[in-house]
Amino acid sequence: MLQPKRTKFRKQQKGRMKGNSGRGHRLSNGMFGIKSLDSKFITSRQIEAARIAATRYMKREGSLWIKIFPDKPITKKPLEVRMGKGKGAVEYWAAVVKPGRILFEVGGVPLDVAKEALRLAAQKLPVKTKFIIARDFEA
Repeated sequence: MLQPKRTKFRKQQKGRMKGNSGRGHRLSNGMFGIKSLDSKFITSRQIEAARIAATRYMKREGSLWIKIFPDKPITKKPLEVRMGKGKGAVEYWAAVVKPGRILFEVGGVPLDVAKEALRLAAQKLPVKTKFIIARDFEA
């Protein structure tokens, strides 16, 4: 007879990031944005570095929205520690990003300023990105 799985000792795995983004794939706040073309974990430090790069170029004019949040704890055991003794401590927090996900949105600035600001932000991120414009934008 098969025994039921004990949930108390089930391992927590990192999971697989298959398929495209099911949500967050349309512009909601701004006129311009950057969309992910890869699937990766983006750390909270990388998000913050991208935010600083974009806001510094925009010189505090317009608005920047961060559309991802690092809600996944990534754990790691210390070096030279034997196997067992439970799960390691939280090393950093990451956002799971799939292809098609909007990462940042910008509004209230001209097209050329938004394009350069988001280009600088995209350089700080580990995924390939694409600059997108809202359908109702008139130049």
